[in-house]
Amino acid sequence: MRPSQLRARYRKILFFFARATSNIFFWDIFLSRLGLRSLARKTRSKRLHKLTVQFRALAIDMGGVMIKVGQFLSSRQDVLPPEIIKELAGLQDEVPPEDFADIREKAERELGGPLDEKYQFFDTTPLAAASLGQVHRARLREDSSENASFQDVVVKVQRPYIEKIIEVDLSALERVGGWLARYKPVRKRADVKGLIEEFSATIYEEIDYLAEGKNAESFQEIFADQPHIHVPRVVWDLTTKNVLTLENVLAIKITDYDAITAAGIDRAEVARVLLDTYLQQIFEDGFFHADPHPGNLFVTPLSEPAEDGTANWKLTFVDFGMMGRVPDKLRAGLREMVIAVGTRDAGRMVRAYQQLGVLLPGADLKRIEEAESQVFDRFWGKSMSELREIDLDEMHEFAKEFRELMYEMPFQIPHNLLLLGRTVAILSGMCTGLEPDFNLWDQLVPYARKLISEEASSNWGVWLDELGSVAKSLIAIPAQTGRVLDKIEQGDMEVHMPRVAQQISHLERAVYRLAGSLVFASLFVGGIILRNTENALAVDLLLGASLAVLFWTIFLARGHSAK
Repeated sequence: MRPSQLRARYRKILFFFARATSNIFFWDIFLSRLGLRSLARKTRSKRLHKLTVQFRALAIDMGGVMIKVGQFLSSRQDVLPPEIIKELAGLQDEVPPEDFADIREKAERELGGPLDEKYQFFDTTPLAAASLGQVHRARLREDSSENASFQDVVVKVQRPYIEKIIEVDLSALERVGGWLARYKPVRKRADVKGLIEEFSATIYEEIDYLAEGKNAESFQEIFADQPHIHVPRVVWDLTTKNVLTLENVLAIKITDYDAITAAGIDRAEVARVLLDTYLQQIFEDGFFHADPHPGNLFVTPLSEPAEDGTANWKLTFVDFGMMGRVPDKLRAGLREMVIAVGTRDAGRMVRAYQQLGVLLPGADLKRIEEAESQVFDRFWGKSMSELREIDLDEMHEFAKEFRELMYEMPFQIPHNLLLLGRTVAILSGMCTGLEPDFNLWDQLVPYARKLISEEASSNWGVWLDELGSVAKSLIAIPAQTGRVLDKIEQGDMEVHMPRVAQQISHLERAVYRLAGSLVFASLFVGGIILRNTENALAVDLLLGASLAVLFWTIFLARGHSAK
């Protein structure tokens, strides 16, 4: 791949994100602050769909890291509108394949001989073309050491020049991350540089097929005694860093809901097994499959029925290049969070936040605990379908009650939660897709009880700490009650209300100026990027618009300072 092609790729990615950012800030921030919020809301669905279509075209054209972003978005059925999900649903199946001559050349160079000598059969038509490599069906030779147990295999071969492509894509994302880091609310809540560095490390691990093979074996050992879980076996004689040969285990894709139902398999049970499997991976094993998109998970029907006479099946995992590890300290915080959710303990949830490092310094812990308590009271136990149907007035009431907290948003994103957060988000969408009425709470409560039981039986110190906290609270109640009654009796009881109106006024002025600055920067960057093109009209329009926004921002700042 020529350097000029790589430079063009870099510019194309940057231009897309600059244009997308400008569009979002112009419509959803700039116009909203001018009193045109209804217009922005009315056109939002159409605009997001158009942006999704453009991103899909970019991802298919670019491949590489862009496909990974699209795979993540296509699995968010729990939060994204159906039109966006539908547009991105088949993205992982639409990556154009490489020319087979290039694939053959790379595979034969890696394996040290012609494919006809290494395999009894090798299909020249790819079974699947992914972002970093592509997969071909093959059959092992009769003299293969693995022939006794299985013959049909799939061979995963890396795309040519993939390392250079990844380097360019990540460099572009770093640039975009630099833009985001200039936005104080983002910089305050996320270590953008750390997030991109961790994502980069994960991508490079994913193109090491020797490591992927070892991950598959480790995963297989962990779930060896689980009848519902299946993992393909590795053919090490035909595996290198850039070529991976695995047992062929492809079956019904987990998002092929009609095929799953036609096979007599309960989709709700599949969702339960999927979640239970990930609960074990994250909270017990500390080693989890971090790329659960629809192309990597299959439902395999079995010929023999289950003991209760229902259809028997297995959940089959493939592609172990992107694996996550949960350190003991992080796992302890996550266990604390699950127990808090399962027991509806708002105080424990706040302690879990602290343990995970997701709270900003100086966060109002008491107010956060109050908000969590209200969340449990109002929304706990509802399925995803029920949550979607919640009355907007109820949401507005909640937002109004915790207005200051909503404005402050005292949360940050630690970079060590990047893969885990991505995985849980995709998993949530998958479970909802399998079973629209899937109830996460029903799954978490028994698991929380299990964690509490393990915690209590293995650590008496935990019980002593809890009893000590309760005792201190009980002892303090009489004295606190006496002080409150004395103040009421003497007429000294005061209730302080924060100067919300003044704070909101200051915040709105800051947001106005910030929105104007971001729109100006986005338009200006877009104009600079297009300077070397022949589209002079687009350059003039972008730069002229950026100057208009700049003058508007300056005028607005002066106007508010004069009030």
